[in-house]
Amino acid sequence: MDDLHRTRPTRIAIDTLPLLGQLSGVGRYIQELIHQFGRLSPQYEYFYYYGYFSRRVLLGGKSVHGIKDFVAKVPFLRTGVRGLRGTVAKYHREEFDLYFEPNFIPLDIRAKSIVTTVHDFSFARFPEAHPKERVRYFAKNFLRNVRRSTRVITDSSYTKNEATEYLDIAAEMITPIHLGVDHDVFKTYPREALDICRRELSLPERFLLFVGTREPRKNLGRLIQAYAELPECVQQEYNLVLVGPRGWGESDWVTAKKLGKRVMVLQYLDMQRLALTYNLASALAYPSLYEGFGLPPLEAMACGCPVVASHVASLPEVCGDAVCYVDPKEVQSIAGGINRVLTDDEFRRCLIQKGLERARLFTWEKTARETLAVFEQVVGAKRY
Repeated sequence: MDDLHRTRPTRIAIDTLPLLGQLSGVGRYIQELIHQFGRLSPQYEYFYYYGYFSRRVLLGGKSVHGIKDFVAKVPFLRTGVRGLRGTVAKYHREEFDLYFEPNFIPLDIRAKSIVTTVHDFSFARFPEAHPKERVRYFAKNFLRNVRRSTRVITDSSYTKNEATEYLDIAAEMITPIHLGVDHDVFKTYPREALDICRRELSLPERFLLFVGTREPRKNLGRLIQAYAELPECVQQEYNLVLVGPRGWGESDWVTAKKLGKRVMVLQYLDMQRLALTYNLASALAYPSLYEGFGLPPLEAMACGCPVVASHVASLPEVCGDAVCYVDPKEVQSIAGGINRVLTDDEFRRCLIQKGLERARLFTWEKTARETLAVFEQVVGAKRY
């Protein structure tokens, strides 16, 4: 190794463009990791890419959200922005020691090594559940770019197996690293804080909760049908509250409209309010058709909220024996699981206790340490 590389710190570039909007799953992943990176490995020099490189961590404000929302509504602008973000990176002359792409598709950032996180393969497994423009973008750019990676990280062993098959690369090039839970936020709260949140959000006294983007893969149509098939006395006691931004596609909103005020829809909630809402919920229903990991069930468990979840994809790996599993393609199975969790007090208490214990196994510090270990393997660095 020459003198220059012995004397200067390892330089790591990170694509942080998703931080400029409301934090989705990928945005949360990036935010949590870079917070931990700075604490655990401050000897590295980190450069954050927002269409330009900065040493500062930025989070989007309302103006940024407004611009992104406008662009998202115009397909040719959306495609142009995606192309531009890569073009700008291409003309940056400096070469980094490592480039970390936390969002599926590496840009043309000059680096000796590339580590890419592939969160799931829903764009390939369920293309009908994505906007056509997104499917076309992935079809054109994903494979040829992700194969430039020195190493690939997945959120679960389930997704690693998919990656080995889909990417046709050696299993040793792929490292599964579970996501984490922020236990300073997602925890049990005192009654006073919960009462304030309930009033501010106008939440009902008892309710079944769903958290996630409203898109076909989340299986909201069957969830709403399952809720409608619950015994009348259960529906009268428990409302259905859907939390999350509108995505794409249509769910069974005809059934939802028939249920009237029993179904409540809330848009994006910040992490603090989301944690309080988990605390207030009687149960979380998560009948997703496919997940590469699935954060909401773990976050709900950490807040003492029992969970009904699909027995598919990565969810059994993540949730263990701490949830009530259902068949996401069978409305009766979903309804039966929900009804049992809401009405069987002993079963409910058991799930709450198991959920609290299960959630403690997942931390963002652990996720970051394992990710940094991959970086070190790639660049040959040693933690100080």
